[in-house]
Amino acid sequence: MNTINMDFSQRVVVNTHELNWDKSPAKGVWRKRLAREEAERGHATSVVKYDAGASFKSHPHPLGEEIFVLSGVFSDETGDYPAGTYIRNPEGFSHAPFSEQGCELLVKLHQFLPSDKEQVRVDTRNTDWLPGQGELQVMPLHQHLTESTALVFWPAGCQFQPHRHFGGEEIYVISGEFIDEHGRYPAGSWIRSPHLSQHNPYVEQDTVILVKVGHLNADE
Repeated sequence: MNTINMDFSQRVVVNTHELNWDKSPAKGVWRKRLAREEAERGHATSVVKYDAGASFKSHPHPLGEEIFVLSGVFSDETGDYPAGTYIRNPEGFSHAPFSEQGCELLVKLHQFLPSDKEQVRVDTRNTDWLPGQGELQVMPLHQHLTESTALVFWPAGCQFQPHRHFGGEEIYVISGEFIDEHGRYPAGSWIRSPHLSQHNPYVEQDTVILVKVGHLNADE
């Protein structure tokens, strides 16, 4: 079994633009694997690309599926989801996804808590930003127990206070460039920081990040 980045006690940084596309079981569907428990099952985080006209056969998602549409239009029996759509499909949901024009997605599989049964669809491009701490603006997407997922807009020049991540933090940089004392992370970067890690982040340009916190087991 070839695991990838499954030690949750370690900080992981990946610039997804530097990875090659790997084939998936479906023709015309490609993946960049960021974290993976097993080849085709279990915990997985990937950037996924559908060529125009590509499709997957109907399949379920044990312990759920979480998607953020990065570009293009992603579709299944429930609708068409353009870039900026946030999707959660809980355990028990099956679908046959496809893309007529092609798309790229950030996909997380097999990572829901068993008690999380909510199905979510959020068009973030038509949802209001809310005031966050300091100059930040926040768009909450999902919350369940300690786990929280949101988009965060950082205006140019914004600096956030040093803080610690209880239950860990996971970031995907949608646009701009995220920066902290450990490095600089352009759009397409994925950063996973363990329980009780800390940093002092800031930006020099307008930046949007997808952030998940409180979901990495403190015992892992």
